[in-house]
Amino acid sequence: MSNRSSARLQVMWNRLLAIVEEQGQTLIRAAFSPIVRECGDISAGIFDFNGRMIAQAVTGTPGHINTMAEAVVHLRGRFPVQNMKPGDVYLTNDPWLASGHLNDFLLMMPAFKDGRVVGFSSCTSHLVDLGGLGMGPEGSDIYDEGLLIPPCKLVDQGELNSLLMDIVRANSREPIANEGDIYALIACCESGVSRLLDMMDEFALDHLEDLSEYIIETSRKGAIAAISEIPAGIYKNVLTMDGYEKPLELHATLTVTKDNIHVDFTGTSGCSNKGINVPLNYATAYTVFGIRCLVGPDIPNNSGSLAPFTVSGPPGCILNAQRPVPVAMRHTLGQMTPDLVLGCLHQAIPDRVPAEGASCMFDLPMRHAPEVARDGGQMFAIEPVHNGGTGARPHSDGLSATAFPSGVFGSQVEITESVAPVIMWKRELRPDSGGAGEFRGGLGQRIEMTSSNNAPFIVFLSLERLKNPPLGRAGGQAGATGRVRIRGRSEEIPGKGELRVEGDDYVIFETPGGGGFGAPVNRDPNSLALDLKRGLVTKEGARDYGDTE
Repeated sequence: MSNRSSARLQVMWNRLLAIVEEQGQTLIRAAFSPIVRECGDISAGIFDFNGRMIAQAVTGTPGHINTMAEAVVHLRGRFPVQNMKPGDVYLTNDPWLASGHLNDFLLMMPAFKDGRVVGFSSCTSHLVDLGGLGMGPEGSDIYDEGLLIPPCKLVDQGELNSLLMDIVRANSREPIANEGDIYALIACCESGVSRLLDMMDEFALDHLEDLSEYIIETSRKGAIAAISEIPAGIYKNVLTMDGYEKPLELHATLTVTKDNIHVDFTGTSGCSNKGINVPLNYATAYTVFGIRCLVGPDIPNNSGSLAPFTVSGPPGCILNAQRPVPVAMRHTLGQMTPDLVLGCLHQAIPDRVPAEGASCMFDLPMRHAPEVARDGGQMFAIEPVHNGGTGARPHSDGLSATAFPSGVFGSQVEITESVAPVIMWKRELRPDSGGAGEFRGGLGQRIEMTSSNNAPFIVFLSLERLKNPPLGRAGGQAGATGRVRIRGRSEEIPGKGELRVEGDDYVIFETPGGGGFGAPVNRDPNSLALDLKRGLVTKEGARDYGDTE
């Protein structure tokens, strides 16, 4: 195959990208849990014989995709290839190997051609409940947070590991959803392997080595070329976060050379006693994603394009959490790392970097109160996701209620109500929440809900930007902070912990807005008038732009 033209190699590369998209859609369509089939909290990819990622589905989250790239290398080394058989599928949810917390299951399946392993398919998705204290930050260590499954064989030559499935079902408040989602993950792997082998037959390929080298080397050179356009130097940034027990600082030192960008988290606060700690694999995934949004964003994501970007942090800092600290809500701070490194890049390329955004998704895991189960009431566990506004861009407004950087779509009201005893009374954009600027920050949302059967339920809160707003850039103002409250009560509800919602409580969640970019007085009057007409900015909010009429 070494004499094949680059055009033919490119055609095969494009075919791989189509295969992984089909993989992702297979997982979404077969899944049971709303967070997978409605929100797209997944990843899917194809890997070469050495476990290097050569294609990944665009559908998915950085926290799943970029961690999957490293996890397959680990599993490939953990299980000898000579012992693998057709139909085998391997599994783990180890946070330090997979994607940062127990709820994410990562699968890997070898692809056999003519009796030899030629590559692998892999995928990840979020399971709604793995027992323990539930999907919240209250655990004191990883053992409080649910069922940890070390790397093992889920399927042995097509035969499902029934004992493992029994254990998963027995340790969940949503056993049927978990079982269905695991079958969907298996189908996703099988789809990838099947389509990969079909492609190899069509193009008369006996192996993937030459194609893999072409993809990885082309992508690596493209990433290095993009890095060379960034002024070399050392750039530093600090974000102050709400934290749990106390405010936290996230530090980044970004070093740009001619062929590498390295991020170091030295100076970052130490770990929390609660589950907002972040394994380095997850922090790295989002950090590199944040950089690649500006540095070579048109280059497909694979082992080659990821290689020139490296991340480190002192063991024990909150972005390099060590076993066995709790990590259930690692996204709370892990999804802040793009803003952290974008603040570094702003110093190098100020005309390309947006303002800070809400970033951390407003993830609202909910389940029945303990006494509901004892009294024979409706038991449930669900994880609705809502998003805030992104920061304004140097040449346009921020995006409202948008899933950046997670890529996890907001949960549908009707879906939430169909699987949980809650009523979503309101979900609307939040006027004036976007920071004022020449370009306005994206708006957050206002979500209002109650119990639908007067039974109490628990919401696990691990929210950021309730005290420290997304900051603007180049004279733009900060976006609005988030807020949680119960109508009729004056007390402030903390952004982290367990919130018990009584049967007659009316809960209001407000997500943060993004920061503005540029001086507000420079905003186009027509754009401001249109915002006023649409109700995105109120007359009172218009004063931030110097408009007093």
